Amino acid sequence: MSDQIKFIVDNLNKEPFRKNYNLITFDSLEPMQLLQVLNDVLAEIDPKQDVDIREEMPEQTAKRMLSLLGILKYKPPGSATDMSTFRQGLVIGSKPVIYPVLHWLLQRTNELKKRAYLARFLIKLEVPSEFLQDETVADTNKQVETVQNHQRMLKIARQLRVEKEREEFLAQQKQEQKNQLFHAVQRLQRIQNQLKSMRHAAADAKPESLMKRLEEEIKFNSYMVTEKFPKELENKKKELHFLQKVISEPAMGQSDLLELESKINEINTQINQLIEKKMIRNEPIEGRLSLYRQQASIISHKKEAKAEELQEAKEKLANLEREVSVKTNQTREFDGTEVLKGDEFKRYVSKLRSKSTIFKKKHQIIAEFKAEFGLLQRTEELLKQRHENIQHQLQTLEEKKGISGYSYTQEELERVSALKSEVDEVKGRTLDDMSEMVKKLNSLVTEKKSALAPVIKELRQLRQKCQELTQECDEKKSQYDSCAAGLESNRSKLEQEVRGLREECLQEESRYHYTNFMIKNLEVQLRRATDEMKAYVSSDQQEKRKAIREQYTKNITEQENLGKKLREKQKAVRESHGPNMKQAKMWRDFEQLMECKKQCFLKQQSQTSIGQVIQEGGEDRLIL
Repeated sequence: MSDQIKFIVDNLNKEPFRKNYNLITFDSLEPMQLLQVLNDVLAEIDPKQDVDIREEMPEQTAKRMLSLLGILKYKPPGSATDMSTFRQGLVIGSKPVIYPVLHWLLQRTNELKKRAYLARFLIKLEVPSEFLQDETVADTNKQVETVQNHQRMLKIARQLRVEKEREEFLAQQKQEQKNQLFHAVQRLQRIQNQLKSMRHAAADAKPESLMKRLEEEIKFNSYMVTEKFPKELENKKKELHFLQKVISEPAMGQSDLLELESKINEINTQINQLIEKKMIRNEPIEGRLSLYRQQASIISHKKEAKAEELQEAKEKLANLEREVSVKTNQTREFDGTEVLKGDEFKRYVSKLRSKSTIFKKKHQIIAEFKAEFGLLQRTEELLKQRHENIQHQLQTLEEKKGISGYSYTQEELERVSALKSEVDEVKGRTLDDMSEMVKKLNSLVTEKKSALAPVIKELRQLRQKCQELTQECDEKKSQYDSCAAGLESNRSKLEQEVRGLREECLQEESRYHYTNFMIKNLEVQLRRATDEMKAYVSSDQQEKRKAIREQYTKNITEQENLGKKLREKQKAVRESHGPNMKQAKMWRDFEQLMECKKQCFLKQQSQTSIGQVIQEGGEDRLIL
């Protein structure tokens, strides 16, 4: 059971539910809240179930959920005799009933969505009995499953429905795109006007106007920070507190709403009475203060409204500036850089992939080096610590022996002598190396100059040729880009025309199949009506008997006779019901009486087997 609850809580905390439950809060839910959770899961499977169960009767909720669970083929655990218990538990929101249902639904949500969608088309339609009295309707209802090419007709009808839905979707999408285009054009015009005004304002800007604008912005920001935002924050806190209070309270019924309405009416009457008393007093000072208060409140409201308008305008201006910067960057990209296509783009992607793999390897090597560096750093710290300890021990030992500083002096002398010898060796080697290096460099410079002289001449010619080829390449590239743009626009137009013609062809083909199907259906109905009319008008009694009207007349007569017999039988049963019930009661009483006599007889036999009772002189004696 705990694993089942854990699975339910984990799935409810995910998309699309996002309930934010834990095991304790979920297990402490009230029955009404648990039913609402089950209803939310069912609404995710079938959107028609998205209702608030507080606005629905419990019987309707249980009936709606049971019908959907029946369509989804849910089988409650237990035998068939437990169905009444299952229904009752579903009505009252019992946890042992709802937990298995939630576990079963959350295990196969996608599969159940598909089944709920297909159930609308797979459930057999129940035709009311009053409509079946019509001969044509009854005949059609009987022969739907026996029609020739039944599966093909269903397939055609399904395709027709899919095409109609697709047509509606495309029409809706087309209308949405038109609306978006209209809004985009309006937005572009508005942005262009604002951009012109901003450029005009920037061209005529002066230091005094800029300072004035900055002072206004400072005043506005200080007002927003000191007055508006604290008020809004306080209002939001109050609203949040009120909503939390509403959530914590139980669900309200009709009686609670009526009680609240009566309280509101009483409070309103009290307020009106107080206002009337205040008006009767008509104190002049209070009237002036109220007038000033009204004016102050009006000014504060206007100030808040203007501040909100200014804030919205600033946000709008910032969005427009961002869009303008994006558009300018796009135009720069279109004009300046070349967009990679085809094989070049593939090579670029492969190059990026190889670079990314190299980057990952290098990053891994750097991480290993960092780890090794940390380890070495830690080792160095430990060694330094050990060296300091040894030095401290050595200093204490030298102080005990009376030769403090001996080891340090010895080390310094050895280090200085080693450095002196190394410096002497380096000086000697450096002078020799420098002289040889100067000779080699001079010889190399002369060789390189002589070798590079013809190459430099060829390079100058090649540079001039490269400039000419680059200029020619740029001209060819511009011609190619203009030609490619024209071909691309023609190709897109042709693709749109082909797509439109294909859609029109599909629509005409579906319309043709539908018309052909309707013609064949009407021909079949006409043929049947002609045969029926021939059989009905024919003088041959055998042919008349084959007519559907005669058959239905015969069936109606038989059914009427059968109904008459059943009504007579019902009448006889009703008349004999009272005496029969009385006779049955008498037989039960007789059976009880005989059972009682049997028990008395058995008891008497058991007593006689023990001894004999003799009555003498008004006394009973038992003789063993």
